[in-house]
Amino acid sequence: MASQVHDVIIHGLRIHHCRSQPASKVIGPEAQLKELSKMDGDAIRLVASTKVWIDHNTLYKCEDGLIDVTLGSTNVTISNNWFRDHDKVMLLGHDDSFDADKNMKVTVVYNRFGPNCNQRMPRSV
Repeated sequence: MASQVHDVIIHGLRIHHCRSQPASKVIGPEAQLKELSKMDGDAIRLVASTKVWIDHNTLYKCEDGLIDVTLGSTNVTISNNWFRDHDKVMLLGHDDSFDADKNMKVTVVYNRFGPNCNQRMPRSV
């Protein structure tokens, strides 16, 4: 999960078989202990993030979605990725009532969907 980040490039990764995890503590910037919320098994999850480029990755067989862009994230480009062997590929927006997602700007271009992708290619709320 990338939370409250900006100016990030996620490039050239193969991400697969992600599973949900309970909340835990991790060491963050400047060696500060930070509480990390429960992970739901997404390959890539953006929360309140901006200026993110997700490019030339291969994503498949994760427990939840392959890419979720939610909770105020904007100025995101998803390009040249291969999404395969998965039910819920991509979610753009948290839900219809979340105001911060109403002006979300996401570009989805030159991606390959399949084989075996079922829904959310992409889905926006």
